Amino acid sequence: MLTLPWSLGLIRQTGPRPAAYLNLLMTVLAFIHGSIVFRETWNQEAQTLVIHWLTTFDLDLSLTLDISSVSVGAMELITGLSLLAQLYALGYMEKDWALARFFALMGFFEGAMSGLALSDSLFLSYALLEILTLSTYLLVGFWYAQPLVITAARDAFLTKRIGDVLLLMGVVTLATLVGSLNFTDIYDWVETADLAPSVSTLLGLALIAGPTGKCAQFPLHLWLDEAMEGPNPASILRNSVVVGCGAYVLIKLQPVVALSPVALTTLVVLGTMTAIGASLVAIAQIDIKRALAHSTSAYLGLVFIAVGMQSTGFALLLLFTHAIAKALLFMSLGSVISTTNTQNLTEMGGLWSRMPATTSAFVVGSAGLVGVLPLGSFWALRLGIDDLFWTHQPWLGGVILIVNGLTALNLTRVFRLVFLGQPQEKTRRTPEVAWPMAVPMVALTIVNLLAPWLMQQLSLLPDWEYLHWSTVLLLVASGLIGGVFGGVVYLNRAWVRPMQVPLRFLQDLLAYDFYVDRLYRLTVVWVVNLFSQAIAWVDRYVVDGLVNLVGLASIFSGEMLKYSVSGQSQFYLITMLVGIGLLGVWITWFMW
Repeated sequence: MLTLPWSLGLIRQTGPRPAAYLNLLMTVLAFIHGSIVFRETWNQEAQTLVIHWLTTFDLDLSLTLDISSVSVGAMELITGLSLLAQLYALGYMEKDWALARFFALMGFFEGAMSGLALSDSLFLSYALLEILTLSTYLLVGFWYAQPLVITAARDAFLTKRIGDVLLLMGVVTLATLVGSLNFTDIYDWVETADLAPSVSTLLGLALIAGPTGKCAQFPLHLWLDEAMEGPNPASILRNSVVVGCGAYVLIKLQPVVALSPVALTTLVVLGTMTAIGASLVAIAQIDIKRALAHSTSAYLGLVFIAVGMQSTGFALLLLFTHAIAKALLFMSLGSVISTTNTQNLTEMGGLWSRMPATTSAFVVGSAGLVGVLPLGSFWALRLGIDDLFWTHQPWLGGVILIVNGLTALNLTRVFRLVFLGQPQEKTRRTPEVAWPMAVPMVALTIVNLLAPWLMQQLSLLPDWEYLHWSTVLLLVASGLIGGVFGGVVYLNRAWVRPMQVPLRFLQDLLAYDFYVDRLYRLTVVWVVNLFSQAIAWVDRYVVDGLVNLVGLASIFSGEMLKYSVSGQSQFYLITMLVGIGLLGVWITWFMW
């Protein structure tokens, strides 16, 4: 709110930078305050703050906040990454004339996510998810002069709205059944709930629809790919913590979703399809941001599998490690984009010696994402394999290994095209980025390297005697196989299309995301267009025709009546007598 005088153009003399500094100051204060609260809440009982927003008759809409080490820790992750992303944006957006508006929207982003982390009310969580949808629309469409940006912002907004509307149905239904939307009351109700199978299934499917859209899961996954048209500092948050907020709400709703085996199975199926499908699509992308955006959907697919298998510990740990690794990767990509002015992988090469900090950040972020021992994601993926591979469903553990291997292959491919090889036209004179971008990038690199120590301090790592060494070997082998394959496969920078028809078909199939957008155009979009045309025809010829008919009848009757107005009282009298006589005749005949 402090940035509004600059973002709205009310203050122009000072330029837009004071808005950025104010937003950074508030984020620093939030991070420091959150650190103090986190230290106070560690190993303490959770506390609840209830704000009665609307109380009338038997309706009580409360804004409930949960103050615990988990919720405050999630808020700290959000404010910490937001602080680094905003520092990064000072350099990345330095010459943008709408810098104040960008920082205002980043504050909007941060506020909604922080509220979601602390929210203990489904009502408040839904409202904040709607704010995130609006924030995504405004940030993706930040450079609104470009037609492709407008299309991307519109598609992101409408795709999320589909999930939000279905989620709203589930929220209203849950409020009717429980009588309260506080998570504590919902959990108490779940213990004694006795719902019909159809009701529990529909309720569970409605509740997972919102997170499906927020987390870019199939079939509501295409928006995240298009959202890469927005500024890269916003992409840092979007691919690390924004998509994670939808999964965080899903984790809180897991006890309700667990009432329906169909809903749990749906989570596992959607997560599996997205995890493997997005990992395959990523390896065929030549846009540097899209190549990593698809891996975001893939890792959130693993979170969906974890929630479907009721392994919430694995889901929360994966959200944390994925967030810090993916934020670092997008910082590295943003540095490359800002110096080369291109996002095309085929136009890059030879940057490792010219941009050492950026190269180091990409390597550390990649190692942290694919689970290289002992970095963060290794421990999260290890926990997932232990929970799924050896205990519940071995094939789900195989999904984790496949995603890890394909991600390693994709990141190795990107590294070779961007940082190795001979310099190309746009990479021959590319210096390292300036300190406003380099400092947060180096700081996050250190955070990724210290993630195992952080997790050890938070008692999130297992003791060595309880470590399943078969899991370690499988995880390391999957990443190693993917990395080796990505390192030895031949990469043609000209991207000449294969002569063999099967290879050409496979290349197009992955590059165009399994033609899902065309499938939608031939099915959903076609049905909606047909329905819209039918409604337009009814509106034009039936509704408008009926209104026009009434109008014509009124005009015609008015024109006829004006000839019966003579102004002579005896004519009016005989008209009334004739009318009364006819009425009497009709009544007499009816009675007879």
